[in-house]
Amino acid sequence: MEQKNEIDSIERRNANYKPNIWNYSLLQSLTNNYNEEKYGRQVEILKMEVSCIFEEVKDPLAKLELIDCIGKLALSHYFERDIYKTLNMMVKNSNNFITCMKENLHLTALYFRILRTYGYEISQDVFLCFTNGMGQFTTSPDVGSKHILQLLEASYHGMESEFLLDQAQVFATKNLMITAKNSLICPLHLSVEWFNVKRHIHAHEKENKTKSTLLQLGRLNFNISQAQQQQDLKEILRWWNQLDLSETLTFTRNRVVESFLWSVGVASDTQHASVRKSLTKVIMFVLIIDDVYDIYGSMEELECFTRAVNRWEYAEVEQLPEAIRRCFWALQDTTYDIDLQIQQEKGWPSVLPYLTKRWADFCGALHVEAKWYQTGYTPRLWEYLSNGWISSSGPLLSLVVLLGLPGRDVAETIELLEENQEIIYYASLIIRLCNDQGTSTAELERGDAPSSILCYMREANVTEEEAREHIRKIIGNLWKKINGLCVKGCPNLFQTPIKHIVNTARVANFIYQKGDGFSVPDGDTKNQVLSCLIEPFLLV
Repeated sequence: MEQKNEIDSIERRNANYKPNIWNYSLLQSLTNNYNEEKYGRQVEILKMEVSCIFEEVKDPLAKLELIDCIGKLALSHYFERDIYKTLNMMVKNSNNFITCMKENLHLTALYFRILRTYGYEISQDVFLCFTNGMGQFTTSPDVGSKHILQLLEASYHGMESEFLLDQAQVFATKNLMITAKNSLICPLHLSVEWFNVKRHIHAHEKENKTKSTLLQLGRLNFNISQAQQQQDLKEILRWWNQLDLSETLTFTRNRVVESFLWSVGVASDTQHASVRKSLTKVIMFVLIIDDVYDIYGSMEELECFTRAVNRWEYAEVEQLPEAIRRCFWALQDTTYDIDLQIQQEKGWPSVLPYLTKRWADFCGALHVEAKWYQTGYTPRLWEYLSNGWISSSGPLLSLVVLLGLPGRDVAETIELLEENQEIIYYASLIIRLCNDQGTSTAELERGDAPSSILCYMREANVTEEEAREHIRKIIGNLWKKINGLCVKGCPNLFQTPIKHIVNTARVANFIYQKGDGFSVPDGDTKNQVLSCLIEPFLLV
């Protein structure tokens, strides 16, 4: 009784999160017949027709625009062979090709962007002919917003020390008209491909009076993928309902649908159902545990919880409040289920040691931040980030993604994980910093643990806006580092599982672009859920 009184006497904080906005019963009642076999047969017919179009198109610009359109409609995985055959030929004949690009900014920028997107090395020097003697970009009367927009998009594929591309970005941003506002807000390279499919299809429909084969395939593929995603979401909602945590964990965010949207942004293809379901479950516990450390737990309770996750023993939390006990029990149960699912689907041995290690690292990083808050300590930015890339959950999410993707054995998967630690590190930092950009204002008001914004404000004695600008520059440099790692590999790197790791950073960019898309889910996040998960294309 004395123990219970002590627990009851602890003053619990409240973040006043907005309630869940989705009616789970209505979502469970969604109907979608695009998983029927006849639609799959239609896709195969349309794929063959598009492959024929590839062979028929000879003009280099038209060929690049076709590849670009295929990418924007999230269809690249269907046409890998056609795309690489075309790009290999262009690279092989690059001298002739570069000659025809001179004085055509649109073609040059598109060529550069497509090659970089697919992992090819291409020099920034292809843009030199569009600059004056001092390396500054210049315009001519025939250069319109379409050309400059293409230059802007290309500039986001720059690597470290590619100052010509930095100049291109500044020049393009200053000269773009209002028609390019989407790219100014979020360029293609930093966007979630799947979230933009509908917008690109509508844009192409306006440009093309006739219904092209490619657009038909894009619409049909979207609906088929959405049908699978809806089935996945229904399964996730049943899982969440069976956990029955909502009434106990009243302090945390009920964001199952938003967490599932994140997983769709990382891996949207129909074959990635297992990845989406495992990732959604992990993201839900990332949110819950983050709130345990940020809002609910006392320091003594957090020490017990951290120790329990490290040892993976329930006995460590038996004396803690019911909410924390239930959280730990559900975390264990869900992690065992994910491990069992991977074993059954892939015939692997248990991957539990890898999963529990990542959870222990994540909780350890949150514990460090909680101690900073309790002691009133504000770390320097470098110290904050050396811990924050782990508290971002990026390493944990990356592991779950790679374990869930098809096509490799466990040894190859772990080797892939180890070989790409740099990309995981940079993507995790982007998640951390994008999160801080979106949440820091509310956290400052609540008096939460210091974010990167506050750390730099105090360290450099600058305003909040100056600190935000500094963080934006760091994020930009992190993308340059990722770009450099991607083009140093073989051209097929874009098609490896690593692109899904980079997608975690892209989804973070979307979720926190206009604030906290998790804590305040009724803005862009809501619209994206409706567009991606609920509203299909009307096919005529």
